[in-house]
Amino acid sequence: MSVIQRIQEKQKWVFGTIAAALFIFVIQDAFFKSGNSSRATTIGNVNGETIEYTDFENEATLIKEVNSQQQIDQDQLNEYVWSQSVNRTLNKQEVDKLGLVYSGKEFGDAVASNNPPENIRNQFGDRQSGAYNPEMAKGYLTQVNALIKKNPSAAQAQMAYYSIIKTTEDQELAKKYQSLVTGAVYAPKWLAQKTSADNSAIANVSFVEVPYQTIADSLVKVSDDEVADYIKRHSKEFEQKEETRQVAYVPFDASPSHTDSAAVIADLESSKEEFRTTTDLKTFLQAKESKLRFYDGYIGKANIQQPNKDTLFKMQTGQLLGPYVDGNSFVVARLVGTKQWPDSAKVRHILVSTHQPDQTTGQLQRIADDSTASKRLDSAIAEIKAGKSWDSVCLKYSDDPGSKTKGGVYDFFAANAQMAETFNDFSFDGKKGEFKKIHSEFGFHYMQVLDQKGSQTAYKFAYLAKPIVESQATDDSVREEASKFASSVTGSNSMKLFYDNAAKIGKQPMVVPGIQENAFAIGNPGYPGSLGKGRPFIKWVYQASIGSISDQPYKFGDKYIVAILTGINKPGLMSVETARPMVEAKIRSEKKAKTIIDTKIKGGTLEAIAQSNGQQVQIADSLYFQSRGKFGSVVNSEPAVIGAAFNKQLQGKLSQPIAGLSGVFVIKGNSIAGVASTDTNLEGQRKGLEYTLKSQVMQQQQPRQGGISPLQKAADIKDYRSKFF
Repeated sequence: MSVIQRIQEKQKWVFGTIAAALFIFVIQDAFFKSGNSSRATTIGNVNGETIEYTDFENEATLIKEVNSQQQIDQDQLNEYVWSQSVNRTLNKQEVDKLGLVYSGKEFGDAVASNNPPENIRNQFGDRQSGAYNPEMAKGYLTQVNALIKKNPSAAQAQMAYYSIIKTTEDQELAKKYQSLVTGAVYAPKWLAQKTSADNSAIANVSFVEVPYQTIADSLVKVSDDEVADYIKRHSKEFEQKEETRQVAYVPFDASPSHTDSAAVIADLESSKEEFRTTTDLKTFLQAKESKLRFYDGYIGKANIQQPNKDTLFKMQTGQLLGPYVDGNSFVVARLVGTKQWPDSAKVRHILVSTHQPDQTTGQLQRIADDSTASKRLDSAIAEIKAGKSWDSVCLKYSDDPGSKTKGGVYDFFAANAQMAETFNDFSFDGKKGEFKKIHSEFGFHYMQVLDQKGSQTAYKFAYLAKPIVESQATDDSVREEASKFASSVTGSNSMKLFYDNAAKIGKQPMVVPGIQENAFAIGNPGYPGSLGKGRPFIKWVYQASIGSISDQPYKFGDKYIVAILTGINKPGLMSVETARPMVEAKIRSEKKAKTIIDTKIKGGTLEAIAQSNGQQVQIADSLYFQSRGKFGSVVNSEPAVIGAAFNKQLQGKLSQPIAGLSGVFVIKGNSIAGVASTDTNLEGQRKGLEYTLKSQVMQQQQPRQGGISPLQKAADIKDYRSKFF
């Protein structure tokens, strides 16, 4: 793992290696077109245009290679690539209809300009000012182009195509399309005048609210018929294009027992003396299979995140603390040493790699012997000492893709365990301006400390950590219990037996509606009954028939489940079971509103209504029609109330009861007035309104993660991923 990737582990997609633009435009079809491959199988279809499995797999592989230092969840990656593939196909269909293109000449001109697309600018920003450096970009592209010509099928070329060319092409075509769409948006002068008048209006009302919480939820039951009626009344919101299925399951707890925890503690206690006295902590902790890797470097106090850290900081060198609980582990900590270090450091380096992470396992694999790598770095050092600029030498020799185009610089960072130990130690032990050649698990570095700030205590701790896991005996026992329950549900009346037998063992089945065939998780986070990731279980769900018991107990986290398929919902309106979690609270509020209006709104004045409900008459004196009212007023978030406040017919009169979001309101209009506008620039207001409308259109075209764009809603999309994953 390169140092820069260790530092930036929270950045989800880090695009590194790039290559020559014009050359890659020539060879790009070879990277993402499956040709006559015997493995070419359709994984999806968008408006009649197929997405081939080989193309899908190639893109997923390239993303993993470009982000080889990141931990990428395969299910999330598949979902990401699918979303990208669908959106790319839809966008391409639209831009093709319009005849839009992004040519190689446009890309070349962009690279040479002072205002390139953002992802190119980010790759070649000046390390001091951050300004784009076109000469650096062109020089590097030319250098890499020579390497690619030697081997056009090299992974480096493919990564370059994906991370720079394809990304830029997709983004620029999307901009052209968005420009055409938003170009059709126009705000007329009369709309600006009306908006200005509405925004300058201010209302003053008195009101009484009877909150829904005055009626306990337990007193308001929501029937299946009521859910079905709500679905019909809001049918557009509950249309589903895909089939979904529903299961009920019985959980069996397989979390570690007290006996399991006691065994872990006993094991740690028996190892404490050896842990305290050993001089080879790395070997000892590896032999003990400690869950926490030994970081043989110092970490700043602010960057140590451990339970009981205040106690840890009071320890003496060589002292132990624990066993204590840290997440799902028992831990014994040993203080190895302390130092006074700067708070942060700024350095630059040139890395010649000897090891890189394996694409599959993430384990470091040797790519060059130490002698060869060391001699290559010596050549770089010699060129620097001979007067060549550091930046040009770094660009030529460094194997750290995240920093080589920026002079190898890491701006101010704190001492932390994301850095290679020797790299970290020299950054803070070295003096400002000092150079040094160091060796890390990734290779050989030539480093210079550029600056340091502040002062703090840095610590080196070693942690002997053992996970709190169930023993095989515990797991076997729970699995056997679950299997026994499954075997008790047999025959044609399986649904009744499932619930009856669950009741006999004191368990309440959980229901999970809305399971989609291509989902990788069961249920939505936060909803009762959600299970999380589980493709094998979902595949069983779509092979089963109603009333079928799961073919085996499935394990999710610390529990086994036995499930029964209870429903199949064909495309169309959602079933009651699927929609209930989304609408139950809304229906309950509707029923509470009716009860309050029918039984609690009594009297001809606000004072009488307030007194009969134990409420108070309140005043909202600064309500604006198209913006939030005065902070602190409950009606700020009540659109229906704000609308009624500007009804001139309610001035000096009581309104009918208004069913709001949080309760039932009765208001009395006191006044509606206009606020003198200090902005006489009507054309400026019109342009501002137009900009807002265009922004809203763009947001609809590019919905947030999980959202659906208008193009997706209108498209005929067939998803066959379940055949492959």
